[in-house]
Amino acid sequence: MLLEGSCHCGAVTFSVTSHTPVPFMRCYCVVCRKTDGGGGYAINLAGDADTLEVTGESHVTIYRARGDLVDGGAEDDGLSPLRRHFCKTCGTALYAWDPRWPELVHPFASAIDTPLPKTPETVHIMLDSAPAWAEVPKGKRHSHFDRYPEESIEDWHKARGLWED
Repeated sequence: MLLEGSCHCGAVTFSVTSHTPVPFMRCYCVVCRKTDGGGGYAINLAGDADTLEVTGESHVTIYRARGDLVDGGAEDDGLSPLRRHFCKTCGTALYAWDPRWPELVHPFASAIDTPLPKTPETVHIMLDSAPAWAEVPKGKRHSHFDRYPEESIEDWHKARGLWED
């Protein structure tokens, strides 16, 4: 599925092909919720990094969190390897990329303009970092994890027949 996204001010647009377009996972880690999580979490998708096309790239800036704030630790410079891309004009969180998984790019669902499919269930991760005020829904359509689940984004989509070719 082709995903098209943009920032709020229109300075940056991007597109990326995704086999996993269902926005099913909410991340409550301190970095996601502080950089994109108005509800106490951020929703990240996965796309094929080789298909990412960006217009207005001169308006994009990169943020790397301190390594002590993220799983996986820091690189030699003390920062997370994950690069979060933002519009430097309006601050919109656009997508993240990590050199440990160079084939993937993770657009923030909040920046996607393409209508996304509704999720049949929601996975809530990094709940050990969730703020006390964040309401985490419960029920049979919600799974909860203090850290990361073992099931990957790809495996989750495939197991539910939601993988897009």
